[in-house]
Order: sequence, then structure tokens, then C-alpha cells
Amino acid sequence: MQKLEDRDYFTDYEVAKDPYPFFEAVREHGPIYQPEGKDYLIVTGFDETIEVLNNHHDFSAIIGLAGAAAPLPFEPEGSDITAQIEAARSQFLGGDQVVMLDDEPHTKLRSLMNRLFTPSRLKANEEFMTEYADQMVRAVVANGQCELISEIATPFVTMVIADLLGVPVEDRQHFMDLIDASPAPGNLDASLNTHEGETHPMVAMTGYFYRYISERQANPKDDILSELAHAEYSDGTRPTMMDLMTLGVFMYGAGQDTSAKLLGNSMRFIIDVPGLQEQLRADPSLIPAMLEEVLRLEGSTKQLSRLARRDTRIGDLPIKAGTKVLMGLSGGNRDPRRWDAPHEFRLDRPKIKEHIAFGRGKHVCAGAPLARVEVRVILEKFLEQTTHIDLDETVHGPRGNRNFDFEPSFIIRGLSSLQVMFTAKAG
Repeated sequence: MQKLEDRDYFTDYEVAKDPYPFFEAVREHGPIYQPEGKDYLIVTGFDETIEVLNNHHDFSAIIGLAGAAAPLPFEPEGSDITAQIEAARSQFLGGDQVVMLDDEPHTKLRSLMNRLFTPSRLKANEEFMTEYADQMVRAVVANGQCELISEIATPFVTMVIADLLGVPVEDRQHFMDLIDASPAPGNLDASLNTHEGETHPMVAMTGYFYRYISERQANPKDDILSELAHAEYSDGTRPTMMDLMTLGVFMYGAGQDTSAKLLGNSMRFIIDVPGLQEQLRADPSLIPAMLEEVLRLEGSTKQLSRLARRDTRIGDLPIKAGTKVLMGLSGGNRDPRRWDAPHEFRLDRPKIKEHIAFGRGKHVCAGAPLARVEVRVILEKFLEQTTHIDLDETVHGPRGNRNFDFEPSFIIRGLSSLQVMFTAKAG
């Protein structure tokens, strides 16, 4: 019988549905483990994961979308394969996306993103979030129930990022339909992990963003696309139109999964942790702490992958150039060497923001501040307008023996659906 730790993380739906026993089985072999018959390492240690994520000199982000199981398009040669990676960059899935870039190209594009997602801009956008969340929540609470992911989470976060960027109202539903019809990043069916084809959102939206940016270059507005259209790097040079289009599409598409899945995962805890929803209603200022603990326990991203581009080390373990590394964020966030009672939900957990749900280092999720704000805002509305929230037991089973379907993805940790029931507050 195959050992749990040697099951195929990248294709096994049972592991995708409940990855935590898998990572615990891997951890029994130490914080770094090579599964039998595989050519990649799995890191479950909290400290070791941070070490890799912060080591941009020796590790490349080029395999972030393809994953550590995907074969390289070349045979690594020597103690430094940086030149080989760059020569083959176009052959890697999403090799031109900002999250897969290294060194100066990444630094320059990331500097643009950091200037766009500022606290002041998010604060200004919060008024739209609050009004839109209020409308959506009132409708489903009045109805007494909803399927949270498709009716609330996905449309809410899509409209928020669309408003923030400045995507025209008339195009937003079309984009939502494109994203909804496409597989989640890291689909267990490897044939679906492609950026090719005119119907893929990354391809289909590019032409739209060319038009948006061109229009903003001629007639700026008060939105992120206008800032992007007139952006300069710190050295005074200007991004190419292709860079601007790629970045615009990425910000729009990447803004969906993290926030939508965080909302669904958070609602599970609010409902199933005894007394939690009553505690949050009585003191909504506790919602941010609750979100951080949910991110630790059920972060929207289960893993990140890196490729060693130079001979290096992780801790005391020598790592050869060309080694692929899967960093199990879900494992590191439950590492008992770092967290006391790591599988328990604790609203008052010390130093909770040190979790690695959004990664670390130069590639830390740029949309993390946005995700925190928009999920907090809509949860405030749900709690404000209800006296009780529960799950439909005919769909998900009774408390203590729930059944959930998750996205069939080795990257994304999120529910496919969540049937929620509401008791509206009087008046």
C-alpha cells in the first residue's frame, strides 16, 4: 500500500481536498523530504520555507505556475543555470508573468504594483466596497440563503478589483464569465494548465487592456489603469506596452482567487467554530485577527514552487542547481516548531501575522492588503445584518461531520461551493 507521503500531490484529488494529513506525513521525515520516485523536494518547515522564499539570489520563481512536478525544458548544466532559465523563459508556463520573473525585470514591474496598491488608494476604494457589499448581502440575507462562492465571493471580488483598476462597467460581466469558465491555476489535470487559446482569460483580456491603456495614455482618469499608462521606472525609463498589458491582466486575474477563497474559508470557521460568530458580532474589531488565523490554517495558496538556479543550501542540506522545490505553505503554517497547537483555531494567537499564507520576500502577494480589506468589509455586513449564519446540512452534512468540495488545484485552497443559510436581523 502506498504511503500517504508518497502519493502524488499534483494529481491526487483526495490530497487536494485535505492536504494537511499529507503534509504531516511528509513532516515525519523532517522539514525537507524527497518523495519516493520524484525529482523534487517538499519543504514543510516554517523556517526552511522562509529561507527559500527570501533567497532570491539562488532560487528562481520561474516554475511558480507549472509546479515542481513539471519537467524542465532543458537539462540543467553546471553550478549556475541562470542563463539556461532565461534562454528558455518563453517555454515555461506563464514565464512572462510578474510572479515568475526574477532579478531586475521582477523588481521593476513589482515597483509599479507597489505604487498602485497603496493604503490611501485602498481606503478610497473602501467606500465602493462597503456600498456594494451592503447591496449584495442584503439581497441574499433577505432570501435566507445563498451559494456563497458563485453568488457572493467571486462577483464581489471581481467588481472590487474592476472598480479599483478602472475596468469599464460594460466589460466586467464578460471578464467574470471568462474567469468562471476557466480552470483554477494549478489544475490537477495538467492539460488544462495553459495560457494558450483565445478563450483563456489571460489571452482574451489582453486586447481589452491594450485598449484601456491606450485610451488612458490619451485621456487619463482617476484610476490605476491611468497611473499604469503613465508609469515610469525609477531610472526614468518607461514600461513597454506589452509589460503594461501583461501587468494589468495579471492584477485583474490574480485579484480573484485569493480574496474569493479567503471569504469562503473564513465563513466556514465563522459557522463551525463554537461561539465565534457571536463573538465577532459583539466586537467586529476582532474580524482582522480572525482573518489572519484563517489564513494560517486555510490560506488561499497551499504551495509555492521554486527552482534552484545555483548550487546552494536549505538549512544544512546541499541543493544542486536545477533542483525543484515545493514549499508547502499549508505545512509551514502548521509547523509545531513554530506554532503552539498548530491545528487549533485560536482567535488570540500571538504574532499571528507572521504566517506565510501570502508568501514572503520580493514575491510576497501584492494583493494581500486588498484581500484583507475586502473580506473584512463584506464579513462585517454579513454579521451586521444577521443574528445567525449556518450551513445547509442537506448539502454539507451535520456539524462535526461536514462534507466540502474543493477546487481541484495543487495551488489554490478554496471551496468549489458553500451553501449558507441566514437568519436576518429584525428590521
